[in-house]
Amino acid sequence: MDIQRLKPSREHDAPLYLQLYRRYRDAIATGKLHPGDRVSSVRSLASALNLARGTVEMAYQMLTSEGYFLARGPAGTIVSPRLGNLGEPGHATVSRLLSPAPSRLQAEAGQVRPFQLGLPALDAFPRKTWARLAGHNLRVLDAAAMSYPDPVGYEPLRRAIAAYLGISRGIACTHEQVFVTAGYRGALELVCRTLLRAGDAGWYEDPGYIFARQFLTRAGMRLEPVPVDEEGLNVDIGQQRAAEARFAVVTPTHQSPMGVALSLPRRLQLLEWASHRQAWIIEDDYDSEFRYHGRPLPALKSLDRDERVLYTGTFSKVLFPGLRLAYLVVPEPQIERFTDSANYLCGPGSILPQATVADFMEQGHFARHVRRMRSLYAARRGYLVDALVQAFGSCLHVQPQAGGIHVLAHLNTRCKDKVLAEAAQSHGLAVEALSQWRMRRSPQGGLLMGFAGFITNEQAVESVQSLSAVLTEC
Repeated sequence: MDIQRLKPSREHDAPLYLQLYRRYRDAIATGKLHPGDRVSSVRSLASALNLARGTVEMAYQMLTSEGYFLARGPAGTIVSPRLGNLGEPGHATVSRLLSPAPSRLQAEAGQVRPFQLGLPALDAFPRKTWARLAGHNLRVLDAAAMSYPDPVGYEPLRRAIAAYLGISRGIACTHEQVFVTAGYRGALELVCRTLLRAGDAGWYEDPGYIFARQFLTRAGMRLEPVPVDEEGLNVDIGQQRAAEARFAVVTPTHQSPMGVALSLPRRLQLLEWASHRQAWIIEDDYDSEFRYHGRPLPALKSLDRDERVLYTGTFSKVLFPGLRLAYLVVPEPQIERFTDSANYLCGPGSILPQATVADFMEQGHFARHVRRMRSLYAARRGYLVDALVQAFGSCLHVQPQAGGIHVLAHLNTRCKDKVLAEAAQSHGLAVEALSQWRMRRSPQGGLLMGFAGFITNEQAVESVQSLSAVLTEC
């Protein structure tokens, strides 16, 4: 095919890498590229289209991760032959593959859609700095990096995390207490394997983070839904329903998905319950860096005097989810037990991305990136909220929140939020229903919408207009 047809426009609102990604997908869908066809190398395509290599690499990585491209090392990259085995060859087969996915699990595989939750501003990520650090680590690759990685994580990264938490979150810990994991689910798996048994009961915020709930349920845990109000998790109700629970999973700084903070009295009450019952608190501090009003709230772990809090954080929201890196801070008396468990799990993977994150933190790029994102997200949240108010007026109420990268909107309608969200998803809008995040039914519905991907006010307005048209049909 003509390479120039792939050239993205710098006047288009979408990032160049995303335009290139979509053009390749369209070429595959329309039959201009066939399974097994070889595509240009990153270097040659970047030169032909006058683009930065990082732009082309990002598009190729997305296409490869979704299964459209197959990288064969020195032999080059081709359109995946598997696309020809999904049914009858041709446009119809691949079009079905490229149709909008209603599931957030599929969206996580690389497809970026308006309102998508859990995705940071990829367009604002300092790719040049990251590429330079990654390239340096690749060039100085030594025997240690080529050997089996430490199952508890790369030590320089663990030291950098411990130092960062001491300054930013008020958590006094040593690097021995820090375990690097393959994402937040990897941290949950390590906790379950070390301290819990199948059948153990635990408190779970209702509504709460849906993917953690699914993981814990499949791990055999019995989750007791504990309602969330304007002060966060209602500890009194938790004690009434399951006082003998072995653990509690909470998002105290910025409750997921309601956006409220756990009040100080509730924090102390929760810690007292855990100490009295010898229960464990799993603190998910997933996006505490992004607070727009005042300083970030101190972590619950910073108040822990009886060594009952297991603190988890992730790089998915701050850097990018493709890293699949998170960390777990365990009480000092539990280091040996967790180390023993980590030796029998898959661990965080390759040293190279861990080394790049460590350099990114140690050289100050991480702190600068977080500061920049705070102001950027405040502006982008404003784009979305203003567009929603303009389109819906008094028919919609956006729940106030001090941080995060999503908004919760309540619509004054009799239509169920699940029906509205499914309609939006069928039109390629990644809106999610609040009721899907609940374990028990509630009359309070709502729509969850991410805003980090709205680069301009015009993008937010256009997406909200599309959403308004879909909801009007409902």
